[in-house]
Amino acid sequence: MDRESLIARKQEVRRQLERAQASLVELENAAGPKQDRRRITQLQSQIERLMAEEFNLRLAIDQANRR
Repeated sequence: MDRESLIARKQEVRRQLERAQASLVELENAAGPKQDRRRITQLQSQIERLMAEEFNLRLAIDQANRR
């Protein structure tokens, strides 16, 4: 992937991460039935995955800058 594509993907991941974090806060504030707790767990997993992807993209962007 070229640097511009990496940056575009990182921005998309960041938007997804922000949406997932907002949804998590909303659900945590209104936590109730098991279904909500299950969704909270799913959102937490999604957030962890997105954070890892964002980190890897940052590294790839940094490496692309050195070329």
